[in-house]
Amino acid sequence: MAKICLCLTEKTLSQDVALLEQYRKYVDLVELRVDCLEADERLLIRRFPEMVDLPVILTIRRERDGGQFTAGEGSRITLLSKALAFANADRRHNFAYVDMEAYLNVPSLEEVARTFGTRIIRSYHNIQGVDDNLVDLMRSLRRVGDELVKVAVMPHSLKEVVRVVKAARETMDMDKILLCMGNFGTPTRILAEHLGSHLSYTTVKGMHTAGPGQFDPQELAELYRFRDITAKTRILGITGFPLTVTFSPAFFNTVFTLEHTDAVYVPFPTDAIQSFIALAEELGIAGASVTVPHKEEILPYLTEVSEGVQSIGACNTIVSSPRGWIGSNTDAPGFSDVLLDFIGKRTFRSKRITIIGAGGAARAVAAEVHRLHGKALILNRNALRARDLAAPYRFAWGPLDNQGIVRMDKYGDIIIQTTSAGMEGHAPVDPLELYTFSGKEVVMDLIYKPERTTCLQRAEAAGCRVLNGYPMLIRQAQLQYGHFMGLDFPQHLMARMHL
Repeated sequence: MAKICLCLTEKTLSQDVALLEQYRKYVDLVELRVDCLEADERLLIRRFPEMVDLPVILTIRRERDGGQFTAGEGSRITLLSKALAFANADRRHNFAYVDMEAYLNVPSLEEVARTFGTRIIRSYHNIQGVDDNLVDLMRSLRRVGDELVKVAVMPHSLKEVVRVVKAARETMDMDKILLCMGNFGTPTRILAEHLGSHLSYTTVKGMHTAGPGQFDPQELAELYRFRDITAKTRILGITGFPLTVTFSPAFFNTVFTLEHTDAVYVPFPTDAIQSFIALAEELGIAGASVTVPHKEEILPYLTEVSEGVQSIGACNTIVSSPRGWIGSNTDAPGFSDVLLDFIGKRTFRSKRITIIGAGGAARAVAAEVHRLHGKALILNRNALRARDLAAPYRFAWGPLDNQGIVRMDKYGDIIIQTTSAGMEGHAPVDPLELYTFSGKEVVMDLIYKPERTTCLQRAEAAGCRVLNGYPMLIRQAQLQYGHFMGLDFPQHLMARMHL
């Protein structure tokens, strides 16, 4: 079973111990990053395994490999030797592992490690990309049968992650640590067990990160239930790019925990939707939420779609079946259920509505406004896209500029902002900066982080009733649950979910 390893990168051993004590229940072993210690502290590392009473990986990483050790190679080898040579007769108080890079060839050091029960991790790091022949590389690294091979690479696309996962499948006979660094590598950190990887490295949130893309140990242990993931665990997830802000993993994994479902919901940052499909088929992913910018790009990969997807031209939910991928759209009913409840109506009849944007979310909104008898004006920076979205419904349309803003006076009952403008992680822009709120409008922004975008803050200050995207997010996720699990969402769980 894959283990959780906490990387300790503090400046002193006592600080490392104190940090471990806060997170001990979430981890199975620790990695002591000696290169991060102050010079005087490095002389005391032999004591460390006894100080923590957990298996410890001894690592001294050079700058060229992403570490902080700047002294010469002789100094590094001397440090490793002193840490291993004066070993304790009680092997529990020796280093359980020592990380030796593939290029490090010191037979005497290796012999000392083996003599005192310290297992060698033969490691290879490529912080520039992903090697072509990973399987051959991994098999060539191991010099002695009991060595643990570690390969850490930096993918620049999800397509490269697919290659890593395929290599993992071809080396299931090997005892190894295999991971992808960076944003694209997120799923390999969570699904270590599916890759046959010995462990997953973690770093406490807010601390110096030992490797780009590492999770917080508590998050990995509790939210993703890392220790419970087996080859039989059902994999679901969300795909989009860059996925820097997504609420869905917290929602679904909390539900799975509360109902004791053997499933995990994983973020899959995806630059190309065809790469996600390839990865999904490689991992046997059962279903996924699809978010920007892939809600329209996913359509050619679907063998069956719901009526909502057909009418909207965008899909946010896919489920694997023997026939292929089945697509649905829960954005549309999620939006209308929430907004109609907010205004106390059953339809949009007699309401004149402005829709800002013309992407996948705007498609869902426009379809629901039309289905529920509303009239709308669609404004977008690219006016041609606004025209194309408006045409099937005979809605008004225009550019998101002074000319378009003037037309909003006749469509000001409800204003719905569907773009990513103002989202957390982006500039706090207001796509409606040219519009002056009267205070009579109902304003909905589909963004949920931040809770109040610049646009909503200005509308609320003018006296408007405002609504962010959080209630819609919850509702559409509940509907997605139905597609993923084939069951109605257990509403009684909402009272126990602190999200």
